[in-house]
Amino acid sequence: MSTILDRIVAQRRKDVEVAKAHLALPELERQAGEAATPIDIVTRLRAEGDMALIAEVKRASPSKGDIAPGIDAAEQALAYARAGAAGISILTEPTWFKGSLDDLASARAALEQLGDDRPAILRKDFIFDPYQVYEARRSGADSLLLIVAILDDSALAELLALSRELGMEPLVEVNNSEEMERAMGVGARLVGINNRDLRDFSVDLGTTERLATLARKDVLLAALSGISSHEDVERFRAAGAGAVLVGEALMRAEDPAARVRELVGR
Repeated sequence: MSTILDRIVAQRRKDVEVAKAHLALPELERQAGEAATPIDIVTRLRAEGDMALIAEVKRASPSKGDIAPGIDAAEQALAYARAGAAGISILTEPTWFKGSLDDLASARAALEQLGDDRPAILRKDFIFDPYQVYEARRSGADSLLLIVAILDDSALAELLALSRELGMEPLVEVNNSEEMERAMGVGARLVGINNRDLRDFSVDLGTTERLATLARKDVLLAALSGISSHEDVERFRAAGAGAVLVGEALMRAEDPAARVRELVGR
């Protein structure tokens, strides 16, 4: 029986084939090579001290449906940045999350005015094809998500190496001990521990605490999903995370900037 994750990936495979038909890989590679220079997301997050916030632009989700479908991604990203977010995650999956690469490109363009201190931009999607890595770079991403659950070891290593070649240190996502072992095996520097199991979208905040002990000491850990309060942030700081990624709590906030400051304790 297929999981939610299986269905999302199956649709994304169709989407990528459509994209390839519209823009051939050699031309995409050329455009990616002309994109603005990325910044190192690990360096940017560590610059915040012992806890950094990655704020997410998310219009919808499979579990919650519409959250803020009409949001202006550039305005939201700029509000996050000015409030103190060190990273901006942009959902680019179109069917369930209602995102796009246009959201990513517009957010990057808006953040240019902040200069070298701007937040690092993460392409959050279901990435399994080198074509998507070039798409991310062409659209201005500094990093991209690699979900261990949808990749075998060969594909994970290939996509990680290509991302680094293009100047983007990926956020490698894990949800269990076997996936953490695989992330360590390919030499991930930035690991996101997802408290949400993408197979059924259930959330267990204890996931970060259990898996953090399995990471190398030099790895920057980010806690993902289910984070809605400063107390949650402190819980994950105590568990060894150096960053948290927050989406829905910020997208539903009447004042996203104030919520950013609240989460990071400012």
